[in-house]
Amino acid sequence: MPENAEKSLNRFRDYLLVLARLQIGLRLQRQMDPSDLVQQTLLEAQAQWPAVRAQSHDQIAAWLRRILANNLADAVRTAQRAKRDVRREVSIHQGIEQSSVQLCNILPCKEPSPETRAQQTERAIALTAALAQLPEAQFDAVSLKYLRGLSLVQCAQTMGKSPAAVTGLLQRALKQLKTAMDSLSISHF
Repeated sequence: MPENAEKSLNRFRDYLLVLARLQIGLRLQRQMDPSDLVQQTLLEAQAQWPAVRAQSHDQIAAWLRRILANNLADAVRTAQRAKRDVRREVSIHQGIEQSSVQLCNILPCKEPSPETRAQQTERAIALTAALAQLPEAQFDAVSLKYLRGLSLVQCAQTMGKSPAAVTGLLQRALKQLKTAMDSLSISHF
């Protein structure tokens, strides 16, 4: 892959990894590796890079989300060995887009101008990079609580932990995220 393409596409690696982890969920993580899905997505993107490299950052992110959603649908089909269910595939595509929107909503934006929207996308990518660095239990707690909107009790039940343990995970995760975002001068926590 030309250096330009590799550098440009690798900027999205953590973003795609977080989206994949959010969509796979705890149940399927034992059957498929989110990193493998992201790697496959970036390999497929490499082949098409010359046709899209001139597009905006937002358009490239949307294009990569579509490729990831397709790869995730294929992996889910393989993992579940089920007949093709178009409704499930549509759900996966919508889930990837919804997760991306939720990530952007964590970082409030007052003006919908193109420049502001581009900055918001940059912040979302920086946030996903920070999320990707969290230990697995902290990532799961943050994604269940803040991205899926579960209550603390529901998070604890899903994770098989006590509410106090999940609270501790959330506190440590938010502290680590704030530190990471502060170091980039992009704090909105």
